[in-house]
Amino acid sequence: MVEIDYNQLVTIAKEAGQLAMAGWSAGVLSQDVWEKTPGHIVSSVDIAIDDLLKVRLHKLLPEAGWLSEETADDSGRQGKDLLWVVDPIDGTKDFVKGKTGWAISIALVERGVPVFGILEAPAMGETWIAKAGSFAEVNGRAIIASNRARYDGSRIPLDIADLPSDIDLSPVAKPNSIALRMAMVADNRADLVASIRWGYEWDIAAAHVIANEAGAQVTDALGNELRYNSEHGKAFGVLCSAKKIHNAAVERLSQIAADVLARD
Repeated sequence: MVEIDYNQLVTIAKEAGQLAMAGWSAGVLSQDVWEKTPGHIVSSVDIAIDDLLKVRLHKLLPEAGWLSEETADDSGRQGKDLLWVVDPIDGTKDFVKGKTGWAISIALVERGVPVFGILEAPAMGETWIAKAGSFAEVNGRAIIASNRARYDGSRIPLDIADLPSDIDLSPVAKPNSIALRMAMVADNRADLVASIRWGYEWDIAAAHVIANEAGAQVTDALGNELRYNSEHGKAFGVLCSAKKIHNAAVERLSQIAADVLARD
């Protein structure tokens, strides 16, 4: 595994968190928020954090490539063994509404595998950190993932308004950030998180290593291994759960996933 000053990496994440909080606390003006594509918003704070992280992280590890939600993709990154995978603000909808369910997501990927991840969630007062093969923690406290063995009744972050009448799961509070939802599984606040659509690597890379190191299982929506630094920087969904219910979750979701892929 690459050796860098991980304490400096945490310092960089917290600096970005301070920048984010300045915008969040003051309230983001409507003219500072716009749609990149229909249904996908961005704010001036996203851009400012992206700029900050590009400078700081490049200085920390100049040989690494770059993949970020707010930077035009450079295909040259695929030739790099090391890659920064960044979402300046994961959960922008919560950010611009003054809600707390957003985080700065920073992952370091080595040869397709996330080896270090940070979720800086300053509005929630939480910093999640994990190093592959070493530790996972939130605010310095070691975390252990859900150990649930029964799928029925599993806790899942979900808006009550989105809850189907026939669902056999138990909804818990849902932050807009999917990374934070995965972190909830890592800290035994939830048992299952599932996304059954094409998504981007920057949404899940940092949370992947956090959940994995805490003892959860993380795959794509079909139960396949997730690899990073792909051509388009995308993956077909994510399934993050307690290990003992993962196979059941894949089985329950397989037909829905297959239908989505068929439409695509």
